[in-house]
Amino acid sequence: MSREQFSRSVAVSGPPERVFAHLSQPESYVGLSPLIVGVRDVRRVGDAVQYVAVERFRLGPLSWDNLIKVTMTFPEPGRRLVSDVRSPGWVHLVATVTLEADGEGTRVTEDVTVTFPGLLRRFVVGQAQSVQEFRAAELARRMAG
Repeated sequence: MSREQFSRSVAVSGPPERVFAHLSQPESYVGLSPLIVGVRDVRRVGDAVQYVAVERFRLGPLSWDNLIKVTMTFPEPGRRLVSDVRSPGWVHLVATVTLEADGEGTRVTEDVTVTFPGLLRRFVVGQAQSVQEFRAAELARRMAG
């Protein structure tokens, strides 16, 4: 198995509490991540939230729904959350989001570690980085409104 790590930070409007409230709701990820078109089977398990995200890939007129299992934990409520994502094809992604007050806004830093079969490197890393970039921009847009 291969492994990659990368990080991205973005400044968004609003205090960390508002950003955390948004990011801690699984339904917020529909459209926040460009591939996520639905969320289902949301349930609390102890201090975690588990759910299935529907990730839709398109190739011309064809589409394929990939069901990914997500466990979201809150090691530092209001400041940090971790999403542990298990996808078919032996792809495992852990995204740790840290929120820091930044003037009247929030600095959002997302650290990603993704593990995958080596033959999938280009696709998996390319998709994960593209999604991370989109998510940062969309979160900034949402928090500005």
